[in-house]
Amino acid sequence: MNDRELLEMAAKAAGYDELRWSMLRQCFFDRSGVYWRPLDDDGDALRLAVKLQLQIRQNDYDVMVVARLPAHIAVAEVCDHKHPCAATRRAITRAAAEIGRHMP
Repeated sequence: MNDRELLEMAAKAAGYDELRWSMLRQCFFDRSGVYWRPLDDDGDALRLAVKLQLQIRQNDYDVMVVARLPAHIAVAEVCDHKHPCAATRRAITRAAAEIGRHMP
């Protein structure tokens, strides 16, 4: 799954139905022009984690995010020794995408 597909599924899980894709910035934006970039923006990633009630567990540079789905539990793990914040954002977005992937 590429980053755009990952973001599409995460947006679906969060209920962001009216986002549009920006080819220039490689991210989504809403009607008012506000960008939604959970892979790059700590605030967007944290709001996504809170909205979806994700559990975040960090051990040094390894990040595990747990998403509880109706039928099972989805786990996203990311390791990045140079960029632990980037790893956390990506794990949050991957867990959210897993929720979106299982939605109708």
